[in-house]
Amino acid sequence: MEILEKPFQYVTYSWDKEKAAALQGDEVALLIYRSNLLGADLRITNYGGGNTSCKTIEKDPLTGRETPVMWVKGSGGDIGTLTKSGLAALYVDRLHALKNIYRGLAHEDEMVGLFNHCIYDLNSKAPSIDTPLHAFLPFNHIDHLHPDAAIAIAASKNGQEITRTLFDGRIAWVPWQRPGFDLGLQLAKALEENPGIRGIMLGGHGLFTWGDTAYACYRNSLEVIEKASAFLYKNYGKKRAVFGGAKLTALPAEERRQQAAILAPVLRGLASSHARMVGHFTDDDKVLEFINSHDLEKLAPLGTSCPDHFLRTKIRPLVLNLPPHADLSNTTALRESLTKDFEEYRQYYTQYYEKHKHPNSPAIRDPNPVIILWPGVGMFSFSKDKQTTRVASEFYINAINVMKGAEAISEYVSLPLQEAFDIEYWLLEEAKLQRMPKEKPLSRKIALVTGGAGGIGLAIARKLAAEGACVFLTDIHEGNLALAVNSFSKDVAAGASADVTSGSSIQQALRQACLAFGGIDILVNCAGLAISKPLEQTTEQDWDLLQDVIVKGQFSVSQRGVEILRAQALGGDIVNIASKNALVSGPNNVGYGTAKAAQVHMSRLLAAELGKDKIRVNIVNPDAVIEGSKIWEGEWAAGRAKAYGITVDELPAFYARRTILNEIITTGDIANGVFVLVGGHLSKSTGNIINVDGGVAPAFVR
Repeated sequence: MEILEKPFQYVTYSWDKEKAAALQGDEVALLIYRSNLLGADLRITNYGGGNTSCKTIEKDPLTGRETPVMWVKGSGGDIGTLTKSGLAALYVDRLHALKNIYRGLAHEDEMVGLFNHCIYDLNSKAPSIDTPLHAFLPFNHIDHLHPDAAIAIAASKNGQEITRTLFDGRIAWVPWQRPGFDLGLQLAKALEENPGIRGIMLGGHGLFTWGDTAYACYRNSLEVIEKASAFLYKNYGKKRAVFGGAKLTALPAEERRQQAAILAPVLRGLASSHARMVGHFTDDDKVLEFINSHDLEKLAPLGTSCPDHFLRTKIRPLVLNLPPHADLSNTTALRESLTKDFEEYRQYYTQYYEKHKHPNSPAIRDPNPVIILWPGVGMFSFSKDKQTTRVASEFYINAINVMKGAEAISEYVSLPLQEAFDIEYWLLEEAKLQRMPKEKPLSRKIALVTGGAGGIGLAIARKLAAEGACVFLTDIHEGNLALAVNSFSKDVAAGASADVTSGSSIQQALRQACLAFGGIDILVNCAGLAISKPLEQTTEQDWDLLQDVIVKGQFSVSQRGVEILRAQALGGDIVNIASKNALVSGPNNVGYGTAKAAQVHMSRLLAAELGKDKIRVNIVNPDAVIEGSKIWEGEWAAGRAKAYGITVDELPAFYARRTILNEIITTGDIANGVFVLVGGHLSKSTGNIINVDGGVAPAFVR
């Protein structure tokens, strides 16, 4: 890795010359390498924001002639994770030929469909609206980025003058204009009028930089961003305290997170009035500096500037008028008091829509806030899934950085509301939303699974995640838990060590679930153990352990989980993993069978009590799940084999033979049973038992 004579202070320089040398001659591979480096730093560009390109000479498959081709990030992609499949490859000459049929700004949108007639590589990603911005600039490698430092200048009152002075006239300025074909023409015009420039600043939007090679482009981009960053840092606090100084002091970290965990389900319930949402919380120092400041009241209502920001965060956040140390013990009263704040926000958003809509505008979307700021505590975000809500949070932090920089060097200027609306309700943006894949049955839902580090619990978590849910795993075995959580994709799973016999341990785990995802919808009590002994060998310690883990554990987790479900007021599901032994008497099983019977009847009692809250309580009864099940490790298998006069190795076949279907039961079978109860088809069913045992006649409930 190259060591610069003057290292970058504010952005990360990561170009590996050896790796780049291995890619030499493959300009597309170098484009992808450069893109991934730039996209790895959220200060340089946000997830899904910006785009990069290169131009190469390729052989036309129809004529055999060499022809220039542009490779550019396709629609909806992310440069940080970009691969070749995420690129659109288009004939450069055909893109330029579109100028001959362009009918002006009023007909911008029709040009996007024509990009498809310019595609060179038939495996291309759909071309984005920014395609002409790269095509009409004559450079081999181009970066269009959304660096916080550059947007801070682009979104400041004196941005054009600051740009000219700071970069000695070598960065041109193009005033705000919605991305599209015409903006590409404006970039070409700016280059023609300013020969020798190294980049273009887009008012309120972002930065274009370029180079003859991938490396030169990368260096140019980072040097421009570095210069802008250094200028901002030099001015922070120079004319006045950052954001006008602190108006209040944040709670200590542990208290902040405790308050946030209690409030998150209430906010989630209110934010889900239109559609169920998944939450995210952060108390990042940048967030606290902003939300605790004197300028919060002035800046938050102005909204964001960069289109990529407000498309994900909405034009402005909801700021809670709630003391950071407020008593949150009565969540019903808390929800009632916050309902007014949400109603006012929905009214504001509806008025924003009605005032700025066009005759052909799409219907109004969910009027609830995406970003919620709680001064003294932190920032919540709510959206359709964990990735989307986490990214929205990251974007708003970028917006905070932009406001901070703009206020330090000039005065922050947000995008006019009409312009913001025209981006948010752009017909092309609506078409992109309509092309999104259909949501899965458990999308937008959060499942907490106890005993989730292995066996049946992990199988259940994987099934629910595969059907769209976020999953939060708890287990007493920390090492296994970490492995289990890490086996899921990013933004799908989280977890916390928990002992279900300890009320404080359960409470802590549930609060971490609320911080991770905003609350819970599905609670699966799967934590358990098994002891197989005859009456005379069952000790008091054996009895107490079974009762504590199976009975008290289910009670305690359900009791505390219901507090969250009620705080959300969205209903929910509790599924208890019991056993065939709850219904069928067998030898050497008095302790385990009694605990499982208590577990089943407790489920019935909870179903009767919680129906008024639209909380369904159901039971899955497994039997003889040997494959992958933790209870078959150790003495349990030996005890059951002894009870039936067979060897441990003979157990699977023995259990299969005694079932009506003559089937071996797997952990996946139990997971499917849970999904049947929570997947939506049995939404009016509660207090029921599903036996997943291959058919054991003595266990028939009716």
